[in-house]
Amino acid sequence: MNAPVFPQLLGPLDPFPYGEINADSQSPFLLICDHAGNAVPQKLDGLGLPHDELNRHIGIDIGALPVALSLAGRLNAPLLFQRYSRLVIDTNRQDHALDSIPPISDGTLVPRNQDLSEEDRRMRRDEIHVPYHAAIEAAIERATAAGRPPIVVSVHSYTPKLRAREQARPWEVALMWADDGAFSLPVQAALEAAGDLNVGLNEPYAVSLENDYSIPMHAHARGLPYVEFEIRQDYIGTPAEAEEWAARLADCLTQALSVYQQTRA
Repeated sequence: MNAPVFPQLLGPLDPFPYGEINADSQSPFLLICDHAGNAVPQKLDGLGLPHDELNRHIGIDIGALPVALSLAGRLNAPLLFQRYSRLVIDTNRQDHALDSIPPISDGTLVPRNQDLSEEDRRMRRDEIHVPYHAAIEAAIERATAAGRPPIVVSVHSYTPKLRAREQARPWEVALMWADDGAFSLPVQAALEAAGDLNVGLNEPYAVSLENDYSIPMHAHARGLPYVEFEIRQDYIGTPAEAEEWAARLADCLTQALSVYQQTRA
């Protein structure tokens, strides 16, 4: 009797779901980048969208991966990043969240996300969402077993302007947390010490324990310290700008780590 053949989403020419660098690092930080890429499995035919839409903020956190890669190098920290577009499946959303696989995003209808079957959703979840988060869990478990439970640093970027609604977004960078700002607050102090930044605190977004995935599941549930960055995309649109922000964030994280460790001593 032949074994059952299950449908598969990812084919041999599709990229692996996630990337990882500095896996053997002894850094106190673990970096993650949930919306680093905008790849679409070949079977989904670009989600029925022109490539310009996948290059918009709805398809990728513009500039986030260059910042995260440079930051990982500067801190010699491990980094895990997701290669597939958040429009295929948002790896920072729980399954029940309405925008886990969004049928529409900032005014753009996503044709291949309409009327999905549970099997369609399962394939995206099992082949993209699950492997990425399993890798994050494994990295946390390795660090914890070595006696150094990590500080989780999540790197995102946000658009300065939405099509769907008019809203002032004056912050160059924002910090998000849920009910534990123990590490985020020292980061805020370090960012604001330079005196040249308008730092958003839980705006334009905040961590949702109900709908978000990465921080709630990997940091909050384990009682790990964390910070989630949102950098405005018009400040990190070029390689030079990404390097400049990575240098700034590396300095702030190093300062915040010293403060945080002193408060826990």
